[in-house]
Amino acid sequence: MNFDANQLFFTLANEIRLRAVMLLQREGELCVCELTHALELSQPMISRHLAVLRESEVLVARRDATWMHYRINPDLPDWAHEILQTTLVGVDGNEPFVSDSRKLKTMTNRPGSGCCT
Repeated sequence: MNFDANQLFFTLANEIRLRAVMLLQREGELCVCELTHALELSQPMISRHLAVLRESEVLVARRDATWMHYRINPDLPDWAHEILQTTLVGVDGNEPFVSDSRKLKTMTNRPGSGCCT
């Protein structure tokens, strides 16, 4: 993996991508439908930002039938994982991150109960 700090910070400089990554850092893995619900954005907009995160190697994806699930790339360098965890601690209790987590918890049809139905 050829990953550097400039790539990480440039990718996370966008608010939507930062919010999505913080949800993934907190939750582990999320389906596109969960991110759409939590961030209250359209599926095409979320997917576009997830594609940028995947192309920059910050996230990895897996397909489950027709659904795409994303998580932080486990092959990121240790320093990048530390930055993401420190950022999560730093934004804890701040908006819009609190509302994003709260909104995700209100989603009734989360994976395991018929995701995105």
